[in-house]
Amino acid sequence: MTEAQPANSPAQPQQPATFQIEKLYVKDLSLEIPHAPQVFDEQVQPQIEVHINTGESQFSEGYYEVTVSATVTARVGERTLFLAEAVQAGIFALRNVPAAELGALLGIACPTILFPYLRETISDLVIRGGFPPLLLSPISFEQLYLQRLQQQGGEGPRIEVAQ
Repeated sequence: MTEAQPANSPAQPQQPATFQIEKLYVKDLSLEIPHAPQVFDEQVQPQIEVHINTGESQFSEGYYEVTVSATVTARVGERTLFLAEAVQAGIFALRNVPAAELGALLGIACPTILFPYLRETISDLVIRGGFPPLLLSPISFEQLYLQRLQQQGGEGPRIEVAQ
């Protein structure tokens, strides 16, 4: 025998949470080679500095844009060989996701999906600029998300990687 629902509280079926990738795209792309063509004579290994940032915004009911950006600077001493910047973005549809889980989805899962595309975009951009391939090292977006939570209202997450 089953218990009947009280007459004043109708049973509301719980809608399942959904997560869907709607679109992936390059939002911004830039390559600067300030000392070309002389930099192509450089025979030393440059120092590579990488900055990774993430961001998210809701732009419509249930739709979020998430971005992962990379700024890569190659230097020999004080001289900049190149500066490559890319912002990889995605539109994600999230419905019926509990508020407690939304931050982790937007801050960890979505950037993890976007990162391989960003990595390929940066590598392709650097090669097209006439330089050897550059592959960004894997990133722990969980660590980045936890740093953001600790900052609470700071500038936003940033990871600096020396390659």
